[in-house]
Amino acid sequence: MLEMLMNPKKAERKPIEMLFIGLLYSSLSVLLVKMVFGKDPVLSQYSGIFMITFCVIFSIPFMYYMIKLEEQRDLQEDETPFRLLKEHSRAIMALLWLFVGFIIAFSFWYIVLPDGEINFKAQIETFCHINHPSDFETCVSQYLNPQINSNSVTGAVASTDRVIAIFANNSYVLMFTLFFSLIFGAGAIFILAWNASVIAAAIGIFAKSQISNIPLGVMRYMIHGLPEIAAYFIAALAGGILSVAIIRRKSAGDRFWSVVQDSLNMIVVAIVILLLAALIEVFITPIIF
Repeated sequence: MLEMLMNPKKAERKPIEMLFIGLLYSSLSVLLVKMVFGKDPVLSQYSGIFMITFCVIFSIPFMYYMIKLEEQRDLQEDETPFRLLKEHSRAIMALLWLFVGFIIAFSFWYIVLPDGEINFKAQIETFCHINHPSDFETCVSQYLNPQINSNSVTGAVASTDRVIAIFANNSYVLMFTLFFSLIFGAGAIFILAWNASVIAAAIGIFAKSQISNIPLGVMRYMIHGLPEIAAYFIAALAGGILSVAIIRRKSAGDRFWSVVQDSLNMIVVAIVILLLAALIEVFITPIIF
């Protein structure tokens, strides 16, 4: 029933409506996990994973039909590859609004729920692994405590080494996203929903330490987070289109290689965006915040 709320063609015409779909899917996921697993002493420790699982289940039908629609556009339209990249931008915008909906809802529930830290334990551990790898245990225990110090969340270090480290980590995620979308089609939504929940946990950590600066907390992570996620969506779309084209290679005919070229162009664009996002995170975000 939920998959009937929005179809890909309508989403491309009015992509901002995907924001509300993202809010609905992620909120339902959190509430379902609370209801089903909240009282279980063992399974409740894995709430962060279950939330993403439900969110993915809700989102896969839309992702599947979106990828099919974009692949059909590649096969039917006799355009240059970069013209086709422009055509795909409407689908990317729809997916970005879906992702923003995920972030807003996950952040809201992290802040509002009395045991929000426990529900997002896996996300907090990922956040600490990325930002405080040398002091991982202290970071986790500190952020799992609601009474955190506002100075605990620090900006990125402005250095070339930091840019390389961030770009390498994000490139790994991008390659993983591409692999998932190529092998499983719409399965890349798992990687993307997971990243949304990690960003939401980071926003929640900042907001709980400075409750009057919630908008500042959102901007702090979104200013470089949105370009990163846009790159992941581009890679997911490229892999999904390529996987469908491979399956339908015989019916695609000569257009198959145009689809391959278009997908490769999208991957190159995604890598460039990731590099720009790393530069923003290291050199711009610390100056603003």
